[in-house]
Amino acid sequence: MEELFERIKLFVLDMDGTFYLGEHRIDGALEFIQRVRDTGRDFVFFTNNSSKNGAMYVDKLERMGYPATERDIMTSGDVTVEFLKANYPDKKVYLAGTPALEALFRSAGICLVQEQPDIVVVGFDMTLTYEKLERVCTYIREGAVFLATHKDINCPTEKGFIPDCGAMCAAITLSTGVQPRYLGKPCKETVDMVLRKTGYKKEEIAFVGDRLYTDVATGVNNGAAGILVLSGETKREDIEKSDVKPDAVFDSLKEMIRFL
Repeated sequence: MEELFERIKLFVLDMDGTFYLGEHRIDGALEFIQRVRDTGRDFVFFTNNSSKNGAMYVDKLERMGYPATERDIMTSGDVTVEFLKANYPDKKVYLAGTPALEALFRSAGICLVQEQPDIVVVGFDMTLTYEKLERVCTYIREGAVFLATHKDINCPTEKGFIPDCGAMCAAITLSTGVQPRYLGKPCKETVDMVLRKTGYKKEEIAFVGDRLYTDVATGVNNGAAGILVLSGETKREDIEKSDVKPDAVFDSLKEMIRFL
């Protein structure tokens, strides 16, 4: 364990289920960040939750006692924007997403349309309607490229779990027979963006979160470390059944402090 933590210079921290649940900060989360700083290490938040943009996450973290800036935060929405600009410049996009995600796309110059898109993007759309669902399926059947910001099935809250982007995409796939190309964690595009924005090497980075198939898989499948915390979706008994094996497992960020 000591050898693992000795080589980590950057912690990429999940948010939902790792730093907070709903509107409540998880015990020890602030103390973990302070210890990371005290030991000369660095951190950045990365959330697959594309229902909010960076400014909204700054506000949320400030309500929880952490003075964040937008430079501290990356989202699967950011990865998707970069992917679209690099691979589909000037293409027309139909977006099933929240107003916050729409604002992010528009501010980045993505051409959003309601009719005849080249690409359909599905995010964690907490404003999803049947009309949106119908349009998405119709456009995909007509040949539009199907992208999704992330593959999380459920989003943890204080009251339990609510359907996330992956669950919405499962319904779309069942209707159309088409699988989306997922972005965000655990995809290589996420790691590439972290490397570009932070300047660290893969072997110096640990992805920390409460999901094996996204947070942990991002690290272990892409040359970085993957650390699981049991403060959100994943339970200890899930590890044995998973093909993704974390480099380390902790009850929460608080338990990690003694290894820094």
